[in-house]
Amino acid sequence: MPRFSLIFVFVLVGLLAVACGSSTTQQPPTEPLAAATDASPTEPPSATDTTAPAIAAPADTTIPPTDAPPAVKVAKNGKPLLDDEPIRPYESYWNTDFSLHTVSYSEILSGGVPRDGIPPIDNPKFVSIEEASAWLADQEPIFVLRYQGETRGYPLQIMIWHEIVNDVVGGEPVVVTFCPLCNSAITFKRTIDGTVYDFGVSGKLRNSDLVMWDRQTESWWQQITGEAIVGELVGTQLDMLPTQLVSFADFRTTFPDAVVLSQDTGFSRSYGKNPYRGYDTDQNPFLFSDIPDARLQAVDRVVAIVIGDEAKAYPYKILAQENVVADTVGGRDVVIFWKEGTTSALDKSSIADSRDVGSATAFDPNLDGQKLTFTWDGTNFVDDQTGSQWNIFGTAIGGELEGQQLSPVVEAVSQFWFAWGAFRPDTEIYGQ
Repeated sequence: MPRFSLIFVFVLVGLLAVACGSSTTQQPPTEPLAAATDASPTEPPSATDTTAPAIAAPADTTIPPTDAPPAVKVAKNGKPLLDDEPIRPYESYWNTDFSLHTVSYSEILSGGVPRDGIPPIDNPKFVSIEEASAWLADQEPIFVLRYQGETRGYPLQIMIWHEIVNDVVGGEPVVVTFCPLCNSAITFKRTIDGTVYDFGVSGKLRNSDLVMWDRQTESWWQQITGEAIVGELVGTQLDMLPTQLVSFADFRTTFPDAVVLSQDTGFSRSYGKNPYRGYDTDQNPFLFSDIPDARLQAVDRVVAIVIGDEAKAYPYKILAQENVVADTVGGRDVVIFWKEGTTSALDKSSIADSRDVGSATAFDPNLDGQKLTFTWDGTNFVDDQTGSQWNIFGTAIGGELEGQQLSPVVEAVSQFWFAWGAFRPDTEIYGQ
């Protein structure tokens, strides 16, 4: 798809969102950066003082320096705060403390829409699997969250138009997020030190990734990392929850009593249609100002895992050949399952008719003190130790271990390589 067409589609989506979204938003001004005004430093006291007693100092006495640099100010996570650049005069409706930031403002770009021009869902409604089957195709991608005994599915055909859902699952306030430009679907807890925060779409991007904002402090948050990068809460880290991006068919078969995010969102959108047609084959990602890491194609899908100080990426094109990959990350065992049957949300205009890119999930292969190894028999994943059959959710569905559950790797997220490589250039790529 030509670049100008993609940009036109993106802008059109932004205009549509503004027209149908909250009436309280406004188009941001395009003012240039304001020059910073630094206060003059205080002059150190004079080395000679005519009012001092006329007593000669010993020859080896030195006067201690009085102009030592101040201690570096750091954010809550220990990252240094930046104070050597002008503060950008963002829209007047922001009450953000822009003096607090751990990233350069030159890295943050406008996505073409104002704050919440892409409206989040604050009061989500849910329907049964049976009801959702009337408008959700088997092969469509759905984001699955299981927590504290509850299981919910968030179809990408809805998430692609809203990007954020503020929800409560199993009694836990959560924020379910999806960045279409990075193809990253991540869920976080949204309670920090006893306060529940509500999130929205800031209209800003960094490395093409969604920058979220919270309504309580108007701090800005990076979606891929879950870290506050600007404002009062700068340096605060949101806790991730384990989630899987799979096909609706796999979700429906495994969790027939689960619920699905309803199309009744309070907004008029073309759910089921992809406003970013052809984006996942474009090797020049929209509003990505850096040069993509050339070790993989920019929009190659990967499962990215960070444990401790180690980051690894597992390309879908390798997972599709092997179906099962066993490895270690940060000293921990991991096993990744891949199976076909899930379409891309960013390919054709119709998500249901788009190409099959498969789905991948990651787990700890250790169960009750025994490390399991797995193979793919064409239908299920099978452990070599007992011959039990397992599904894409890491649940044993047959054999000696039927009913057992592998622990998901919380830190595993599927996304496009260019975005992950920009945030973690130190990432090792499996198979290279």
